[in-house]
Amino acid sequence: MSKKQEIKVPDIGDFDKVPVIEVLVSEGDEIEKEQSLVTLESDKATMEVPSSAAGKLIELKVSEGDEVGEGDVIGVVEVAADDGEEAADDGDSGDEKEKGSEGSSEDNGKAETSESSDEAEEARPETGNRKPETSSRSDDLPAPPVPFEGMGKDPSQLPHASPAVRRLARELGVDLSGVEGSGRKGRITEEDLKGHVKQAMESGGGTGAGAGLNIAAPPKIDFSKFGEIEEEKLSRIKQISGPNLHRNWVSIPHVTQFDEADITEMEAFRQASKMQAEEAGTKMTPLVFLIQAVVAALKAFPQFNASLSNDGKTLIRKNYFHIGVAVDTPNGLMVPVIRDADQKGLIELAQELTDLSTRARDGKLKGDEMKGGCFSISSLGGIGGTAFTPIINAPELAILGVSRSEMKPVWDGEQFEPRLMLPLSLSYDHRVIDGADAARFTRFLAEQLEDLRRLLL
Repeated sequence: MSKKQEIKVPDIGDFDKVPVIEVLVSEGDEIEKEQSLVTLESDKATMEVPSSAAGKLIELKVSEGDEVGEGDVIGVVEVAADDGEEAADDGDSGDEKEKGSEGSSEDNGKAETSESSDEAEEARPETGNRKPETSSRSDDLPAPPVPFEGMGKDPSQLPHASPAVRRLARELGVDLSGVEGSGRKGRITEEDLKGHVKQAMESGGGTGAGAGLNIAAPPKIDFSKFGEIEEEKLSRIKQISGPNLHRNWVSIPHVTQFDEADITEMEAFRQASKMQAEEAGTKMTPLVFLIQAVVAALKAFPQFNASLSNDGKTLIRKNYFHIGVAVDTPNGLMVPVIRDADQKGLIELAQELTDLSTRARDGKLKGDEMKGGCFSISSLGGIGGTAFTPIINAPELAILGVSRSEMKPVWDGEQFEPRLMLPLSLSYDHRVIDGADAARFTRFLAEQLEDLRRLLL
């Protein structure tokens, strides 16, 4: 005798729905326990959903392009009765499920009341019992582009939306009170929010990060009038990161400080350490030394290891050192984070950097591995260039750009000596960091790279 067991989507974090980008099995397949069935993609990470039972896949309920959420059924597996009580628990037949879903009108009413209560609870933490903060701006200045939607409102009057949709709205600078929901009881879905932004941008309203900055939308141009064209849809990563980059660029006053570091001795030490790194199964790249030098600089200048509060009035200093490293992947730029970099040596940093970079290029990073960074490094040294202006990865306050090193004649007080010089480009948030501090930071950083013994102090 056999039983049927449903395979459901596990916890996918803060997301309501994520797309199925690959189906790995077909109906009728014999599958093993923990065998991957489908691949899901959320923000910048992908995950494979394994089967919780072994048996025959008698029904596949999803296909590529479908969007699924936690608890949605991916498929039904026919398992042997002696595979355990787990199959019996989850193996209700379709008729039994229909009976379970057919309750009295009284039960349905209770369910709706409970859901309304849940939605009110969801909204309540955004208002709490706090008194609304009054703005310190004068009356003749423009109001903030994204008012706090819960301020001064009764929870029952707030727009119905999930936490994920509310977070996306904050990132895009959209007031949900102006978005019409298509979900049950007027609930605002992610599609409603994106449709609202698209409509506003096409009409020149600009509800994105540039809202309130009087940035006119670019005119819509039919390029086919000028010649043959091709259209290519942006990767999901670029579609997600694009609005964030735009918001960071227009909302943060960027200034970039340029400097050079003499890495002649550092490069000699790196070459001498190659064999030891290879024995440990990794590569000793210049980026490893940069990470250690950045940690030392953050300790010496703690205002760089901080974030600015949303109201712009408080500096939040961090006592941990998580360093983000930009990785060029086939689908776009990704920034995995090396945690507690201050507690790791060169070999351990090299191993972790290699692992994160490889999984980033393969699309195997987890969402949590790209969160919580204090400071980011973007290295283009392997490609070329002499300097560039990297965009700050908010809520961080600064980012270091590194270009290709080259031999230059450097005056040592008596004569010119050929030295290997590394260009450094530090973009920083001028609301918090002054130019003098940025110059001191880059000079300190360069000195750590010029004499590695300083890192031991």
